[in-house]
This record gives sequence, C-alpha cells and structure tokens, in this order.
Amino acid sequence: MLKTRVLTAVVLVPLVLAALFGLGARSWALVTLVAVCFAASEWAMLAGFRLSGRVSFVAAMACIGLGLLYLPELGFTPATGWPAPMVLAICGSATLFWLLVVPAWVLRRWRVASAMVLALVGALVLIATWVAVVQIQARSPAMLLALMAIVWIADTAAYFAGRRFGRRKLAPQISPGKTWEGVCGALFAVGVYALALLPLATHNGYARLLSVGAIVAWVGLVLGIAALSIFGDLFESLLKRQRGVKDSGKVLPGHGGVLDRIDALTAAMPAAALVAHYLIR
Repeated sequence: MLKTRVLTAVVLVPLVLAALFGLGARSWALVTLVAVCFAASEWAMLAGFRLSGRVSFVAAMACIGLGLLYLPELGFTPATGWPAPMVLAICGSATLFWLLVVPAWVLRRWRVASAMVLALVGALVLIATWVAVVQIQARSPAMLLALMAIVWIADTAAYFAGRRFGRRKLAPQISPGKTWEGVCGALFAVGVYALALLPLATHNGYARLLSVGAIVAWVGLVLGIAALSIFGDLFESLLKRQRGVKDSGKVLPGHGGVLDRIDALTAAMPAAALVAHYLIR
C-alpha cells in the first residue's frame, strides 16, 4: 500500500506542478474543474445518490464551473480572475460555512438524511474551492503553491507528530487515528512555516509594515487556515463513516478518491483566497 501511494504521488505531483506553473488561468481552471467533477461524483455517493443522481450532480457542477468561466457578465479574465464581489460572495459564503456550521456538525456528529441538502453543501464546498484555486493561480501560481503548502505541511506534521507522541484522541468516533498531539504538531510546523515566509515580504514591498502586530496577525491567519484544514479532514471523515465507506473513491491508487486528497483543501482554500485577495498585494 505504501509503495502504491508513493508511486501515485511521484506521478501526480510533477503533473500538478507542471499544470500550476505551465498553464494559463483559463486552462488551469478547466483542468481543475475536471478534478472537481471527480470529487463531485464521490460527494454524491457520500450523499446517498444513485448512479443517475451522481451523473446529474457532476453535470451540474460542470455547468456551474463553465458558466462562471465563460459567461461574459460574470467577468472572468485570465489576468485577474473574477471581480472581487464574486470572490467575496462565493469564498466568503464557504468560509462562513466552515467557521460557523462545520464545527458544530462535526462535534455533534449530525447525520443529515436529505441527499439534496448534502448536495447543496457539496456544491458550495466544491465550487468555492475551485474558485479559490483558480483565482489565486490567476494572480500568482507561486502564491497558490505557498498557500496550499500550509495544508500539506499541517497534514504531514500531524501524521508524524501523532505517530510519535499521540496519546489523546481528537475525534475517536470520527477518525480514530487523529490525536491532539498531532494537531499541536501541525500547528507548530505551520507556525514555523508562516515565519519562514516573512522574508518574502521584504521583496514585495512589505518591509516597513512588518511590525510585531503584523507578524502576529500573519501567523494567526496561517494557523487559522491550518485549523480549518483539520475540520475539512474531519468533516469528510464523518460523511464517510456515516455512509459506511473507508474511501470516497478509488481513482487514485493507494490514496482513495479525489475527495480524500482535497478534503483539507476544501476547507482551507476559500479562506486562503480571501486572505490573498484582501491582505496580500
């Protein structure tokens, strides 16, 4: 299993990086929309839809994405992405969902029987994630990579800290392998990463603005994004446990489904897009 996971990552990571830095904004949007459609199929399965419902949900996600991308009145341009009000409406709504709804949903382990309600949640989650990664990439592929790295560093540090020090379970009825020690390890690693990014600010006109308060605020924002990513992981784990499946799909050998790989990103990227748009020049 580990060998399969590593081989999949060895193939997938260079392809993602090549697309991220080699494609224009519209091409990147189309490629990532394909990934969103795979994730939509898996979400529909977790929501309880049969095959016809899954196909309809995937088609709806594709139509929404293509509409956002190509309808002139929505204002997408390869140079700047969507207008600020569009980003705020979509990513802001998703961020509020992750901040205000998901913590209660996870802690109380709500079981939503309505497939339609879960479909609406999935539409918000997936489209907002897609809008976020397209919007940030249109501005700077390197910025998108740096922001996604917050999630990857948190996930990796949580795994190793949990294995080495893990004693107290974080959410044993949802994801038995996660521990509070893993969370602490994740936040510590992400905090170090946030500080490591500060020298880049001096190359982008922020040297005079790096007061102690600004540094604390920046580290706090990065830690907040990492915390959201943990809820993204737990939320998908809850949906899988309630559906009685181990993985959301089998499209990625050794890794499960696309949703299994992007669950943390779905929670973190909308908030990251708002931070990038309003706080990073």
